[in-house]
Amino acid sequence: MILFYVGMENNDDTYWLLALAIIAEVAATLSLKASNGLTVLLPSMVVIVGYGIAFVALSVVVKTLPLGITYAIWTGVGTLLITLLASALYQQQLDLAALIGMAFIIVGTLIIQLFSRTNGVH
Repeated sequence: MILFYVGMENNDDTYWLLALAIIAEVAATLSLKASNGLTVLLPSMVVIVGYGIAFVALSVVVKTLPLGITYAIWTGVGTLLITLLASALYQQQLDLAALIGMAFIIVGTLIIQLFSRTNGVH
């Protein structure tokens, strides 16, 4: 499915594919709880397909962006989204430490994107 994307033209394509990887991973991770240990069919399928899409997309993204930067963005943004969505979907409470930690994730991702020369953009 994503294999046609192998000849990405520019960094915009790379970042769209990274966004797809993040969304797929977030959907898969959120579905883990509903899959009940991969015993409920539909959520289990979302887990398997979501992680498959995420890793295939990431394997293409790292052809253009440095691995460490890609992984930092993927895990940081993914963690932030999963935490916020799990709070809404599963009524998991966020305390002050969690909110401060998420603020650091946002700041760290912005620093990498705006100031780092290793992000493949500068």
